[in-house]
Amino acid sequence: MLTIGQLAAYAGVTVRAVRHYHQIGLLPEPERDASGYRRYGALAVVSLVKIRTLANAGVPLSQIRQMLKADASTFADAVERIDSHLRDEIERLETSRKQIAQLTAGDSLALPPEVTSYLDRLREIGASERMVEAERDGWILVAACWPDHIREVMPWKLRQLDDPQLVRLYRLLSEILESDPGLDDPRLEEVADVMAGLAEQAYTAGEVDLGEAAHDDLAISLLDALPVESNPGAERLLELLRKRGWAGWTRLERLTEPAE
Repeated sequence: MLTIGQLAAYAGVTVRAVRHYHQIGLLPEPERDASGYRRYGALAVVSLVKIRTLANAGVPLSQIRQMLKADASTFADAVERIDSHLRDEIERLETSRKQIAQLTAGDSLALPPEVTSYLDRLREIGASERMVEAERDGWILVAACWPDHIREVMPWKLRQLDDPQLVRLYRLLSEILESDPGLDDPRLEEVADVMAGLAEQAYTAGEVDLGEAAHDDLAISLLDALPVESNPGAERLLELLRKRGWAGWTRLERLTEPAE
């Protein structure tokens, strides 16, 4: 009769697999013969082929024993359940593949398409990749805090990019981020001037109202903390803005008197 190696070869599996099936009780392990070897017969080959076929079809090993003993009706029901599970798994994997494909550009990470289009527009106006990355992180946080708010504000954000002053701001910030000059970079003064001018413009036009989001103090604090945690120059920029009569990043507030 057959050795374990011969049995495995007939069934198209490895010896290690046969031993594993023995260990979990899926395939009976024969007694040793007078020579001390385990010998397998024809029934073992048939059983092992059935086990291999079911396992290759995606049936969990924990269910194979019951299926081998089931009558035709019970077997068909089990196959249908497994097929349904496999369809769900295939759908999940297809969704994962689509998400992975979207991540190749980087900007799609946790962001809706409206934001990725906005980031592409930033590149078009001359923003550096470090600037775009900083914006992307900010929008990831916005999406986490206010997932329904993005669709409302994005048309306005895109219109803002038609303002030459905002374009100048992004280019200045890009230059500063790329050079890492430190807190005394004189360009920070110009950035603060541009930001204060844009804040005044938005305040006059009534564009600083965030709606219900303005009352979410925790989310506002997180968004304001992000640039400070990411770049030490942001704290310096906040000081310069306060001197020009403005406080905050996300929720701009006009000070009654500019800070000294």
